[in-house]
Amino acid sequence: MARIVESVPNFSEGRRSDVVAAIADEVARSGPVRVLDLSSDPDHNRSVLTLAGDPEVVTRALEALVAACVARIDLRSHRGRHPRMGAVDVIPFVPVQGVTMEECVRAARALGERIAARHGLPVYLYEEAATSEGRRDLAAIRKGEFEGFPEKMKDPLWKPDFGPERVHPTAGCVAVGAREFLIAYNINLATRDVEVARRIAKAIRHSSGGLRFVKAMGLLLEDRGLAQVSINMTDFRRTPLHRVFEMVRSEAERYGVAVAGSEIVGLVPQEALLQAAEFHLRLEGFDPGKVFERRLEEAASGSVPAPVGGRPAGPGVPDAR
Repeated sequence: MARIVESVPNFSEGRRSDVVAAIADEVARSGPVRVLDLSSDPDHNRSVLTLAGDPEVVTRALEALVAACVARIDLRSHRGRHPRMGAVDVIPFVPVQGVTMEECVRAARALGERIAARHGLPVYLYEEAATSEGRRDLAAIRKGEFEGFPEKMKDPLWKPDFGPERVHPTAGCVAVGAREFLIAYNINLATRDVEVARRIAKAIRHSSGGLRFVKAMGLLLEDRGLAQVSINMTDFRRTPLHRVFEMVRSEAERYGVAVAGSEIVGLVPQEALLQAAEFHLRLEGFDPGKVFERRLEEAASGSVPAPVGGRPAGPGVPDAR
């Protein structure tokens, strides 16, 4: 069985397409890593890259990404709607196949130590790789952002896990961690009133008493003239997409606001979309194994036995009418 980890590094550039392309090119040239997706958002001024492969191959690609970002991104002139503390803001390792969470923790810590030494970057370990409970939450680490970190670092509680006790002058700090699969999900509202988005974000996020495994904030998309509820879902199996969407829609109605649309940043597990389909279509006894593409993949791999016999066509059976 192949050993596969996923990494979804977020870096602080979403407007200069030539810079984003150059960074992605450095990653692709680092070795046989699978680049699954690249999403850039000019309002957030942020890009999200999705990588997968053997842990060592992914680690080399991440080292190349950090070097490319440090060379090309200067946070002193960076502005965007999304909070950030680094040119490379966050690097997670996610176990996919044949790799344990403990191995991802070791990989995160090893990468953090190397990039701190090579680039003079303060590195903070988060989620499963965190060295203390107070550092598990990425939002708590990032609080204060690039501009506030010189003051924040004076507190001994915020001494970096690796690297110097000073902010890199142009590249800031970086969080490196290990976690389960995360869905970045944004819901846009048919209003410019960002205060409505902020109130909804407060209502749905777990830290304010909302849904478990949900982090959220409200912001304004200047280019589109829409307020957005920007959401991170850290366990879609226990808090599914449709539940989050319905709660946002319900909260928006309280303010006389409609949902303009929603978007997924990066990739999403098929299972999460099937959950939403089952809920909204009111499917009874739905079996995900009946999805055509899934069955086709299984048949191609030889894991599905050939059907024996059959049943007569009748009402509700495909091609019966």
